[in-house]
Amino acid sequence: GSLVVNYPFDDDEQGVAIYSKSPDDTMFQQLALSYSKENTKMYQGSPCKDMYPTEYFPHGITNGAQWYNVPGGMQDWNYLHTNCFEVTIELGCVKYPKAEELPKYWEQNRRSLLQFMKQV
Repeated sequence: GSLVVNYPFDDDEQGVAIYSKSPDDTMFQQLALSYSKENTKMYQGSPCKDMYPTEYFPHGITNGAQWYNVPGGMQDWNYLHTNCFEVTIELGCVKYPKAEELPKYWEQNRRSLLQFMKQV
């Protein structure tokens, strides 16, 4: 896990981790930023220092392929084949948090979710 909003494309023609710009890149960045700006820790860009000390996401967002390459991912497939604009929201550094930690996750992401819905 991590704490970041990832937007298309998740894959590139060379199959390496480089920025892979979609035709709607500006819109995807706007959607991703609308979410990350409301989550202070996410927006700061270095959420998992203990686990990934060199990982940095400017303003808490990243192009999927620049982070790591995912050939055939659902986010890209839906965009290309159904015109659905999807982003992947990573909610935390721990992939499977304990149940008692879920209220904390809700508080950290409630405003982000509301702001994201306003983008419609």
